[in-house]
Amino acid sequence: MISARLTFRTPFSALALALGAPLALAACSEDAAVQDIPRGEPIAPIAAPEGTAWLETFTVSEDGQGYIVGNPEAPLKLAEYASHTCGACANFAVTGKPSLKEYVETGVVSFEQREVFLNTFDVVIASLARCGPDERFQTLSDEVWQNLSSVMQGIQNNSEAAQSAGQLDVSQRFVRIGEVTGLIDFFAARGLSSDQARMCLAQSENIEAMVEAAGDKANEVGVTGTPTFTLNGAKVDANQWDGLEPILQRAGARQE
Repeated sequence: MISARLTFRTPFSALALALGAPLALAACSEDAAVQDIPRGEPIAPIAAPEGTAWLETFTVSEDGQGYIVGNPEAPLKLAEYASHTCGACANFAVTGKPSLKEYVETGVVSFEQREVFLNTFDVVIASLARCGPDERFQTLSDEVWQNLSSVMQGIQNNSEAAQSAGQLDVSQRFVRIGEVTGLIDFFAARGLSSDQARMCLAQSENIEAMVEAAGDKANEVGVTGTPTFTLNGAKVDANQWDGLEPILQRAGARQE
């Protein structure tokens, strides 16, 4: 697994043009600045309100950047900082999330997804995933990761057209990148209309705010690679499910 140091305070204009940024930077985080998660007593399951289920409960963080599934008052709050073009993030989505959902449905663990932008394609994909209803964000993200090979093929096969699109005004740039890479078509096949997608990708001020907010948060947490996980705000020394599950269990999560 490739590890990488990432710098998130790149000016937005430079990030938006950095179509040649190496996608290999989508690497697992290896950082010594992690905090030990204290051992906790087993936490009893917490019932969802009558007629609801925690796996169908979706909220957005106060800053509008984190998309959360599960009990918003869960005692154990797991957050992932992820890139949509990150192979290691895709691996977690495919191999880890099915088991994680078993913990989320107990009401003891909530799961929040936050963005890390390694390249302009991450910006386009995140903008499209956020363009639909909030409750669809994690599902659409998982669709990207579950089909990452075909998504990346569309990007790589049209790299010259994407590079040319990077020279357009920002009001047109992301729309054109979405068109030439097949990303608009990918999301259209999953319920996001092409017109709606183009409208969201044309909102350059919103996209700039999203990128800057994500960069600030990543720096605050100390993200140096993807995926990076925190539990109750403390960065943990694990980046895949086989390392995360023991940490959750030690903190008090149990499966029924």
